[in-house]
Amino acid sequence: MDLGLRGKWALVCGASKGLGLGCAQALVREGVNVLIVARGDAQLQAAATDLRANHAGATGAVVETCAQDITTEAGRAAVFALRGAFDIVVTNAGGPPPGDFRDWDRAAWIKAVDANMLTPIALIQATVDGMAERGFGRIVNITSSAVKSPIDILGLSNGARSGLTGFVAGVSRSSLAAKGVTINNLLPGAFDTDRLRGTLQAAAQRTGQALETVMDNRRKTIPVQRFGNPAEFGATCAFLCSQHAAYITGQNVLIDGGAYPGVY
Repeated sequence: MDLGLRGKWALVCGASKGLGLGCAQALVREGVNVLIVARGDAQLQAAATDLRANHAGATGAVVETCAQDITTEAGRAAVFALRGAFDIVVTNAGGPPPGDFRDWDRAAWIKAVDANMLTPIALIQATVDGMAERGFGRIVNITSSAVKSPIDILGLSNGARSGLTGFVAGVSRSSLAAKGVTINNLLPGAFDTDRLRGTLQAAAQRTGQALETVMDNRRKTIPVQRFGNPAEFGATCAFLCSQHAAYITGQNVLIDGGAYPGVY
């Protein structure tokens, strides 16, 4: 299936590894030029080398990098100094640490909201009007399955990402929708990433169990009996960015191997 994206420009955040890199790989394979952003320059350059060598060859897609913290105003300014207009924006920032809500002070909450709610909103503000003028735009926010099924030790993430979800529900149905701009959220469940390992490591320490035991127990709660992989997540992201997804906006697309037990 031709996704109709060749020659478009995408900003992909948190793209040096994990789900962000999976999205960048899928887009580059479709001929999308990408500016990938992450804080660590060495890992970001390694990701760019992989994209150019293993994914961009057939399409000639351009891969640019910007080693910045996208959750800061200075980081966003550096990104937009390199390129001002994007057809696709994939927002993604590492989730705040797990823990007991009793231990989180105001600073912890502000940091979580800045990274996982206000940063995506700032990126949307900076790009959607240009998208609307050109008649095409795709915003995909990587959030979490915890938006639908909260996890007790991830309260900072539950709260901040739920705020973003509410905002997107409104803005995605504004006048932007009639101008070819769609805004959707991708809600990953348990994917094989550093983030998952960190969360499970914390659970292992809390319960005194071995990490592999905790991981195996978690797998068994998923109907498909495995963790997801970034490549299949990226493929879903690329589809939401495609010409074929023009009638999908304001949605929370859950990718969790069937773990969420609800009907709606």
